[in-house]
Amino acid sequence: MSSFDEIQRMITRRQLFGASAVGLGSAALATLFTRDGLAATGGLNDLPHFAPKAKRIIYLLMSGAPSQVDLFENKPEVEKRRGEEMPSSVLMGQRLTTMTATQAQKRLLPSIVPVRQHGQAGMWITDYLPHVASISDRLCFIRSMHTESINHAPAMTMLLTGGEQPGRPSTGAWLSYGLGSENDDLPTYVVMTSRDREGSCGQLFYDYYWGSGFLPSKYQGVKFRSEGGDPVLYLANPPGMAPSLRRSVLDDVKRLNEIKLNGVGDPEISTRISQYEMAYRMQTSVPELLDLATEPAHVLNLYGPDVARPGSFARNCLLARRLVERGVRFVQLLHSGWDQHSNLPTQLVEQCRDTDQPSAGLVQDLQQRGLLEDTLVVWGGEFGRTVFCQGDINNKTKHGRDHHPRCYTIWLAGGGIKPGTIHGQTDDFSYNIVKDPVHIHDLQATVLHLMGIDHERLTFKYQGRHFRLTDVAGQVVQPILA
Repeated sequence: MSSFDEIQRMITRRQLFGASAVGLGSAALATLFTRDGLAATGGLNDLPHFAPKAKRIIYLLMSGAPSQVDLFENKPEVEKRRGEEMPSSVLMGQRLTTMTATQAQKRLLPSIVPVRQHGQAGMWITDYLPHVASISDRLCFIRSMHTESINHAPAMTMLLTGGEQPGRPSTGAWLSYGLGSENDDLPTYVVMTSRDREGSCGQLFYDYYWGSGFLPSKYQGVKFRSEGGDPVLYLANPPGMAPSLRRSVLDDVKRLNEIKLNGVGDPEISTRISQYEMAYRMQTSVPELLDLATEPAHVLNLYGPDVARPGSFARNCLLARRLVERGVRFVQLLHSGWDQHSNLPTQLVEQCRDTDQPSAGLVQDLQQRGLLEDTLVVWGGEFGRTVFCQGDINNKTKHGRDHHPRCYTIWLAGGGIKPGTIHGQTDDFSYNIVKDPVHIHDLQATVLHLMGIDHERLTFKYQGRHFRLTDVAGQVVQPILA
């Protein structure tokens, strides 16, 4: 191989365009500077598209799929036919997971605990969720959610990114990209995770659940660790490094990065610069955020006794409130343990105990601070559970429910949502939707709408196509809007 051929083989497209004095390299650099300039003033220059009803979002994500049958549905027909075989006319040959597709019998299993009506709207809520029941008139229930995915990771990916395959931006990343930040000292998008105390569920939290996909990586969520060590990795100064030295090092690194940025126009270099600066400012803002000593006893009591335990869902809910009141635009809490295939009789009550009072307390806390009006709270999982039993229905402690994507329930509060609303309806078996179906893309379109965004107009061109969160579908669910 000649020397010229060797050089041509080694040079990358990015290096070629970056080294050009004119042409694509200069165009890319100009685009980068324009985008950064807009983000510094609050996002893209045409957003919001109309007056938003919500300024911020807290997503309470129940990973593993809570059972709508046991939590939010009253089905007398199932109660009457307990133990009978699931009618084939209801199954309609629908796809099942490998865990129950070959199960010899699919016996009807009614709710394992009473589900009663609450509030003026008559919301059906399990006895396991008394605190949520107490605020039911502030909530909107969608009983007709549905999705295509029948396994956890693809369903969660669809819920958070609009596609079943990893690689697309998460909802929080889209909002960060489109609307920018309201606080220079904290990330625009924060993620926290928790799990049931027994660790009974092996659901994994993949980083792409809060990733930026093909958007610049500065829009991805920042994960706050809940247990042990620094809340954000690499935030603290190394041993022996004074703050003044850290500042000097960052200034020098910034100058070197700017030289490289001017040479190649790589957007990730700009991201690196901004993230180093954010990390430096977070050294002061994060410790103040996590210090709960200023919270009065009556506020702590709203979230329940578990609020004192680091890593708990309750503590994360309180931190979510502290984050949004400081200008963080999107907070995503993920709590695992709802995947109850064989431990429904023993674990459902534990999951409800972990999440009931904190979820209700968060709504109450936001309301008494005047934040609920423009803060959207969403509670729900990635799909639902089957009305038929997985395992032996006669085993009092070892049975459960399989995955069910065809219908499930979520609730919303605040931020432009009509309180005391019930939207959608399932059949007598909580298995098929009979009225007002709401697809995942419809939910995403509605969330963006409440933030002042037309979901069809927030796009990003990647590999020749204009992508959006809702892919090529999605309708705003108008009846639930205030």
